[in-house]
Amino acid sequence: MISQETAEHYVWGDGCDGWHLLKTAELSIIQERVPAGKAEVRHYHRQARQFFFVLRGEATLELEGALYTLLPQQGLEVAPGQAHQLQNNGEEDLLFLVTSCPPSHGDRVQSLDPQS
Repeated sequence: MISQETAEHYVWGDGCDGWHLLKTAELSIIQERVPAGKAEVRHYHRQARQFFFVLRGEATLELEGALYTLLPQQGLEVAPGQAHQLQNNGEEDLLFLVTSCPPSHGDRVQSLDPQS
C-alpha cells in the first residue's frame, strides 16, 4: 500500500510538492500540489505520454496554444511532443495526479511560450 504520507516526496518549482505513488521503469504515477498562483515551466516530453487528473482545485493546462480548465474529477491526455504548461490560477492549492508512460523524468525539453 502507498499513501501521500508514505510516498517518496520531492519539492519542485516555486513551492510545489510531488509524491511518487508508483515509480517503475515503465510507469510513473505522481500526486502533485501546486499552490495558488504558481505554474510549471512550459515544456514537452520526447517519449512520455502523460495524463493529468485533478483531485482538488482548478488547473489551467495550456496544450499546444489551447487553454483547458480542469475541475475536480476531470483529466486531459498530453501526447509525446506536445508542448504544455500546467498553471494554478485559482485561489486554493491544486492537487492532481500525473501518470506518465514511460516516466517523464529526464525526458523534459523546455519549450517557448506560445505568445512569444
